[in-house]
Amino acid sequence: MRVVGLMSGTSMDGIDAALIDTDGEEVQWLGAALTLPYDATTRALLVQAMEDARGINHRTDRPGVLRAAEIRITDLHAQAVRQLLDQLRLTPSDIDLVGFHGQTVFHRPDARLTVQIGLGQRLAESLGVPVMADFRAADVAAGGQGAPLVPVFHRALVRRLSLPHPVAVLNVGGVANVTVLDGDAPPVACDTGPGNALIDDFLFARTKVPFDADGRTAARGTVDEARIAEVLAHPFFRQPPPKSLDRNDFRLFVGERMGLSGMGLEDGAATLTALTAATVVALVPLLARPPASWIVAGGGARNPTLLAMLAARLGVDVRTADAVGWSADALEAHAFGYLAARALKGLPLTFPTTTGAPEPMTGGVLFRP
Repeated sequence: MRVVGLMSGTSMDGIDAALIDTDGEEVQWLGAALTLPYDATTRALLVQAMEDARGINHRTDRPGVLRAAEIRITDLHAQAVRQLLDQLRLTPSDIDLVGFHGQTVFHRPDARLTVQIGLGQRLAESLGVPVMADFRAADVAAGGQGAPLVPVFHRALVRRLSLPHPVAVLNVGGVANVTVLDGDAPPVACDTGPGNALIDDFLFARTKVPFDADGRTAARGTVDEARIAEVLAHPFFRQPPPKSLDRNDFRLFVGERMGLSGMGLEDGAATLTALTAATVVALVPLLARPPASWIVAGGGARNPTLLAMLAARLGVDVRTADAVGWSADALEAHAFGYLAARALKGLPLTFPTTTGAPEPMTGGVLFRP
């Protein structure tokens, strides 16, 4: 099938759309991709939606601005698909399926509740193409963490590489998550801790700039290792996989432990960037074998300061997804195209070793135009 995968991550910077040819088991082709950035108004709407989502008790609740945000991002996802297809001189009739992740606004697997806003039926009717959406709900309802979902896609990609195993695929979005693949063993996966979210929020609060471009601010600062050690004392970092996080889980804890209000801009950015790297390293002793190779994707792959910190702390080969022939920016969008095809066939998306689900589980809800 030819599928367009869509992803709007917890960094809330925009929509990634990517074309993929797949049968839901093998990846035949990783196609073109684009990013549709959110404008300041949309980003502000999503930030408010995240705040309003704290009042959710049921996954259909839409308090505050959530309904307006849901309509807005659905229409922007339709725009992203059309822009991608226009660039390729294709039309919606040339694709078989769309994989629509939506925007996560609330994730509390301990309460068996996860909410990704986005109207699958509205998107399907807008494009005239079947849409697979709501990928996480079945796993969470069964007692799984609902995240990460991409390990089965990472497994399909890593099979095509010649790298020493174990191979770790690290996605650094708002939250960082990793898949560890070791030969024929089941994939092991979890969220590792804060990704870009704390760095982005810190920069925005101080400068009104939404992220640390190329890690330049962090590169000028000095890391406070004592403050990082304070955060690493949190029990989450001693908990073995699978485990998952909400974007805001560590915001207050880190602010209190690090005393960010008393840190300068450069030192704060440097320490938060090093914290992301340190939380990844904290997972290694909890694995059966330390990874011999690391592949980094997501926004963090565009941050040379973070990549250098990861390489220094891990002491093994760290390379970007682009360096192995993938797209660091579009990897999760490609993944949701793959997962959509997989869900259409009823194949498992999640596993006991990736989300803690009681058994391998499929997921997703199909919306037809």
